[in-house]
Amino acid sequence: MTAAAPDAARPEVLLRDVTLRDGLQLTGKTLPARRKVEVVRELLALGVPSLEIGSLARPDLVPPLANTLEVVAALTPEELERCWIWVATPRHVARAVDAGARNVQYCLSVSDAHNRANIGRDTDASLAAMPEAVETALGAGGRIQLCLATAFTCPFDGPVAPDRVLEIVHDPRTEGASDVVVCDTLGQAAPGEVTTLIGRVHRERPDRRIVFHGHDTWGQGVANTLAAVAAGAQVVDGALGGLGGCPFAPGASGNAATEDLLFALRPSWLDPGRLVALATLSTDLLAELDEPNRSRTVQGIRSTAGAFPWTAAHLAAAGDARAAGLAGAGTG
Repeated sequence: MTAAAPDAARPEVLLRDVTLRDGLQLTGKTLPARRKVEVVRELLALGVPSLEIGSLARPDLVPPLANTLEVVAALTPEELERCWIWVATPRHVARAVDAGARNVQYCLSVSDAHNRANIGRDTDASLAAMPEAVETALGAGGRIQLCLATAFTCPFDGPVAPDRVLEIVHDPRTEGASDVVVCDTLGQAAPGEVTTLIGRVHRERPDRRIVFHGHDTWGQGVANTLAAVAAGAQVVDGALGGLGGCPFAPGASGNAATEDLLFALRPSWLDPGRLVALATLSTDLLAELDEPNRSRTVQGIRSTAGAFPWTAAHLAAAGDARAAGLAGAGTG
């Protein structure tokens, strides 16, 4: 099946799937390391450019991510080049690179209250530790991102001032981070707010790639992501089936769904067959976890409108065996 042509007016946006980190944080069931490795390899084989595969958060606080370093150890260096690990301290970075990881996302919250709840210190303490984290990551030949949680709203303090976000983006202690990840942790932002903040970051720090991480709590995950892309974001995060949420942010629900973002963005590597395969992986994985699949694209793929080339019914009629299961679950 021929891939949809990308919009020639803008560079192609990269999608990072965060199912195995943010997506798993609130699940009641855990996945063994071998199953996570299978998911990593399926996603990479389907063409997903980048993945976030785990976290070094305390295992007693986030049990579904306790086996992250086992996953890292099981992957090849070539696979790990496309994978990211969430970290919050220089010690986390050292453990990750010692296990073989090369890409780390150093996370702190723009609001002190959430940083204390999430990491156990105020924001400035996290910033003070970042130069050591940068030195460790770069010294191992890796890359490090500056990840800004609660960039729009905080569950404890309410709205976050954009000037505070820009203050951190310009803080010299964050130098060495190639990317800035701007997070709508609670999914409470509206597209206009996203346009304004991402636009400012893009104009004031054009040397840094912008990653937008959106949640779908208020149903704005795709709209906010598209607003971020239009304002200058080059990478966007999503999780299969809209899985996810933050255990230390009351009111946070799932991420923007990977399938929905891909259907909206239509990267050059995506075609209907690959999207159906992603929907099948998503359906199977969330069933294993006893979690609902919130992706509207997965619902759409099951439509019996067989004249539309992105439906499983259309692909099944053309003889695509991957589509048969989903086509049989059509909702009309």
